[in-house]
Formats: sequence, C-alpha cells, structure tokens
Amino acid sequence: MKSTHDNPILVTGAAGDLGAIGRNLTAMLLAKGHQVRALVRREDERAEALRQLGAEVVQGDLTDLDSMHRAIAGVRRIYFGMSVSPAYLEATVNTATVARHHGVEAFVNMSQMTVTQMSITETTDSPQYKLHWLAEQALAWSGLSVVTVRPTVFLESFFLRLAAAGIRDNNELALPLGHSKTSPISAVDVAHAIAVILADPVLHIGQVYNLTGFESADLDHYARIFSKALDRTIRYRDVPLSAWAETLRKFGVPTHLVNHLAVMAELHAQGRYDRTTDDLFKLTGKMPTSMYDFVKLHAAEFTRSQVAA
Repeated sequence: MKSTHDNPILVTGAAGDLGAIGRNLTAMLLAKGHQVRALVRREDERAEALRQLGAEVVQGDLTDLDSMHRAIAGVRRIYFGMSVSPAYLEATVNTATVARHHGVEAFVNMSQMTVTQMSITETTDSPQYKLHWLAEQALAWSGLSVVTVRPTVFLESFFLRLAAAGIRDNNELALPLGHSKTSPISAVDVAHAIAVILADPVLHIGQVYNLTGFESADLDHYARIFSKALDRTIRYRDVPLSAWAETLRKFGVPTHLVNHLAVMAELHAQGRYDRTTDDLFKLTGKMPTSMYDFVKLHAAEFTRSQVAA
C-alpha cells in the first residue's frame, strides 16, 4: 500500500455527535501526522473546528454520488461510519461503489456487535441492525479490502446522553436495560482502535474486531460505580420500555432511531450484550476505559451544581 502520509485518509461522519468517533478519529490521525479529509453534512462551527485541527473539510452527503466522488478522489484509506438512519444501506453501497472506482486500498467499516449474532436466518426487530448486516454482506461482495469493527453499546450514548439528566436531577441511573450484564465501551477507545488500523491496515484486512468495554456487569453494579465516582448515592431504576420510548418520541427523536434504541434495550435485558473480548487491547495495547474513569471524566454533566455554574 502507498504511504498514507502521501494521501489523505477519508473520515466520514467527522462532525457527528453520537459517540463522536469521527471527530476523535480525525484528531488522533492528525496528531500522528496523517492528512485527513473530513466529510461533513453541513458547514457549521463543527466543520470549522475540524479545519482548525488541520483537516481538509469536504461538505457532502453519503448517499449523493457527486459528493462521494469529491470526497474519495485521491484517497487510499477510508473510515466509514454513519449515524442510525433509514438510508444507512444506501449510503454504505454508494460509498463502497465510489471507493472501488477510485481504487481505495483499505475500507474500515463501523458496524455493531449484535451483527455477530445475526445470519441469513437470524435477525432482530430493529431495521437498523438488519441494515448493518446487509451492509456487511454488500461490502464482502464489493471486492474492497475491508476491515470490520463491531463495538458494543457506547458509554457516551446510553450512559451519558440518555442517562445524565436522571443522574443529575434525581440521582437515578434510569434506563430500560433490565438486570442482565452489559459491557459498554467508550467511543474514544473505539476511535483509538480505528486509528491504529488506518495507520497500517495491511495486517487487518479481512478481520472483524468485536470491541467491548472494561467489564461486563449489571446496572446495579454500574450505579454503585457512579455513586463512588460522584461521591453520592446513585440507584439504578429499570424504566418501563414503552414509557421510555414514548419520552424519546416527545423529545423529537426520529422513529427509526427510537425503534432501534428500543430493540437495543430489549437485547440488553436478554443478556445479548454480556460479552467481553480482548480485541481492543490487542489493537491498541491499552485496556478499555472503565466506567469509573468515564464518570469521573464527565462528572460535571452528572452533577447539578456544576452544570448550573
């Protein structure tokens, strides 16, 4: 493969919020001296922040052919990630088709761990999971040199974005995840693993990496960790799934995303996320971020007085 320092690495979803993998990955690659072309949906302050880091910013849409030609021309390595969307499969195939046309040599695909448990006869009730599975099939047929990354649930999504208000205001870790175990991982750790792959992808081509967190434990255990990290008592409350989903809809969360999150919650309750691997350590040489360290890092967002200040 050609040196990645001679060609930019394309990072899709570079300005995204959920998990912030693209944004973290962009910063990590730039810090290591790589050129990065960051694909963003719109020109805004987040795009400008990427420019300030040193990225070449390209505005475009993953489902738009012209956009992807502008983004991929001259690129040899791609990180493909997209937020939960009904257009996910179309975006994957569109990007892969243009990548093959331009001779891309490494395509790192962000998938989801639940796909590991899916097959031609086994799926879930989430349309998004099926789109991820179909996208993996299409990439396998594409002829591209693909590396697949399948993380478990992100600490930043369920345990920060969806739980921070309850912890801050009511000292409750209120989530509809039942009492089974789960192994959440930080999106920063996932970005670190992808940065390692993209820096020298040869040995990783064709591999599937299942990335899990520091430990697999139930929500009562994690509530105790929150209590220790925040120095106040936090209790887990298993919220009824239907009421939780309805609250998300009232806040304007798109139906496709609500349905996906609801299935994730059901699978958590069934123990489908009770898994641990050492794939992250093998890739990075570092242990996953622990829940305690994650809570400490984001303590201000879990604490009312500090947020008000």
